[in-house]
Amino acid sequence: MRPPTWTACPRTTRTRARADMTPDRHRAAVLVLTNTYDVTADVVLRILSDRRVPVVRVDLGVDLLEGASLTAYYRTGEQRGALRTSSRELDLTRVRSVWVRRPSAYEAPPGLNEHTAKFASAQAFWGSGGVIASLPRAHYVNHPWHIRNAEYKPAQLTVASRTGFLVPNTVITTDPGEARRFCTDQPGRAVYKPLWDSRYRTEDGAAQTVWVREVDPAEIIDAVSVCPHMFQAKVGKAFDVRVTAVGDRLFGVRIDSPDLDWRHRQDLMTCAPIEVPDSVARAITAYLAELRLTFGAFDFAVTASGDWYFLECNPKGQWAWQPAETTAAIAHAIADQLERGPDS
Repeated sequence: MRPPTWTACPRTTRTRARADMTPDRHRAAVLVLTNTYDVTADVVLRILSDRRVPVVRVDLGVDLLEGASLTAYYRTGEQRGALRTSSRELDLTRVRSVWVRRPSAYEAPPGLNEHTAKFASAQAFWGSGGVIASLPRAHYVNHPWHIRNAEYKPAQLTVASRTGFLVPNTVITTDPGEARRFCTDQPGRAVYKPLWDSRYRTEDGAAQTVWVREVDPAEIIDAVSVCPHMFQAKVGKAFDVRVTAVGDRLFGVRIDSPDLDWRHRQDLMTCAPIEVPDSVARAITAYLAELRLTFGAFDFAVTASGDWYFLECNPKGQWAWQPAETTAAIAHAIADQLERGPDS
């Protein structure tokens, strides 16, 4: 059993750190939902530890299978509950903030048959997930329901168009003919992007990442009809930009990479801070407000003429890979959000 910690300490291995300080039970805690190996979370938790803010870090998809328990009571005018482990107890009415980072999926305990396991994992998702998403007076970064809504690519494109971003011509289709026609009509050619970051498994079971890549219309076969595919006009970019938004604070980084998809070979890219134009900043603020997000990692393709084209916004995006000063600034901004709680 790995009990959740009240604060975080620096890690040198992939084991959960333990804090030495005694939790301040007179102050509401920050609840951090993430997996054991999330070193990005450690950057923020070290700051909260220095500020002596009580923190509970837990991975419910794993910890609830290893002895932890979650209980919630509801009655007219009252809601209460507790998260208990072998060594900790968190009063769910005294959670100031919830940081939904990278928690494991809810799974069933080992040893169950297939049908019982599916039932148990579904009950865990809707039960435990619903309890954590409904804590009274807690501030969420981001709320899990808002994360889910904001992860749909069609929703991102719809909101981006409505809030003032430049959006590349895009089609999402199950019609091979429509896909071919769209790609043929794009003067600067077209690219394919997966609608979700799913790992594609080959016949031998190996998982492969599907990167953004240029598409020749002649490559598009009738198998497009198996599921929706997204094709997008290729932006003639001079460079990429990642803007990490935390509340009303924006942190822009220019990315120069030899690849169409800079994530493919990150060892070849270079990054440097960049100012975010006012028009883009206003669109980001409007986008976050419409999707009810506190945090968002925005990706843009910037042309030689200075046009910023919206590509996507990840409501749980990684950010600790950026230049040290940018990473530190983002970490402090997130810590500020979590420490202030629901009045932020």
